[in-house]
Amino acid sequence: MVRVFLATDRLVLRRFTEADVDNLVVLDGDPEVMRFLTGEPTPRAEIEDDVLPGILRAYDRGPAGRWAAVERSTGEFVGWFALQPPEDGSVAEVELGYRLKASAWGRGYATEGSRALLRKAFTDLGARRVWAQTMAVNTASRRVLAKAGLKHVRTFHLHFDDPLPGTEHGEVEYELQRTDWTDTGQPAHADR
Repeated sequence: MVRVFLATDRLVLRRFTEADVDNLVVLDGDPEVMRFLTGEPTPRAEIEDDVLPGILRAYDRGPAGRWAAVERSTGEFVGWFALQPPEDGSVAEVELGYRLKASAWGRGYATEGSRALLRKAFTDLGARRVWAQTMAVNTASRRVLAKAGLKHVRTFHLHFDDPLPGTEHGEVEYELQRTDWTDTGQPAHADR
């Protein structure tokens, strides 16, 4: 049985199932998709033993988590979206995340899914703050976060033993507070 978390005009976000192993292997196997994450494909065994079981276990801890994104028109898996809670499982502050197949890039899916998750976080889950983080050089994701209504709040530097190209420019954090959000998907102050 497919358990839908939410739907947009073009996407359905549903719970992952054990049958999604191949979808995740293809997604995380694309070096372009992984460029700003790990820089290399995720091994199948890691997806089977750690990644997917972790996603599935999280559904029992609360309403936030990670969902498979499929096109409404074709049913094709195009990636995932997430509202990740902190370790304690609370939803007062959740991290927005997404990972899409390269074939889905440039079609507005990341913005569409992100806006829908912001609405869900603020109206249904009672979140006070949604935040996201990416490499400073990941300009495509930064554009998506801005279009979705999040604002850049800081640039910071982490130490990595084996840094990815661009790491020297730092990481960026974006956020949207409930008080700055309206149901139009735009920040409350956008019309000022």
